[in-house]
Amino acid sequence: MPELVLADPAERDDLGAFVARAVRLEGQAVVRLRNRASGGLVDAWVATPFDALATRTVAGQITPNDVTVSGTDLLTGLAVVRSETVDPGPARDMMWRSALPPSTGWLPVDRLPGSVVSELAEKGVEVARENAGPRGTPPASLLDQTVITVSGSGLDVKVPMRCLFALSGMGFLGGDDVRITATDSWMRIDARFGAVVRRRHSMLPLLV
Repeated sequence: MPELVLADPAERDDLGAFVARAVRLEGQAVVRLRNRASGGLVDAWVATPFDALATRTVAGQITPNDVTVSGTDLLTGLAVVRSETVDPGPARDMMWRSALPPSTGWLPVDRLPGSVVSELAEKGVEVARENAGPRGTPPASLLDQTVITVSGSGLDVKVPMRCLFALSGMGFLGGDDVRITATDSWMRIDARFGAVVRRRHSMLPLLV
């Protein structure tokens, strides 16, 4: 059975808030937990309904080194037993279906005021409510709309609305600046309480 050890109660609360948001967005959400190669840190990953990954890092260690668990199981483990060691529930590795970005090769692109990003996200939510589909979800055309384009380190990065929806839905935005980094294939937006990561280009389907 997987075992999660957290450094202190503050790390437990941070991870609990992250998982609670993920489960609120998607009731069947799973959480992938991976130890950092440098040691002492665990990256938690979830796939949001906006086709973007969300991540938060806490001080601790997960055994085994890389495991996926149910969001509700992990949330229960974090809430029930207030100790360093947490039972995150049984492994659900087969339920994780997203590729993870590389850990190296990221280049700084730009920094944006948190207030500007929050305002853009709020405007997007208003437009989405006015144009919600039959299931109450925003149309793909709105989610794929480029909100802002930033440049730096020789890269031009287009930030789509779906990334701002993910930042807002996960409660990541605060008063701090938002930092954007990228590789040739991925973009990452780091906000005060977590980060959103997405491929910069759509994957081409394999031709058989």
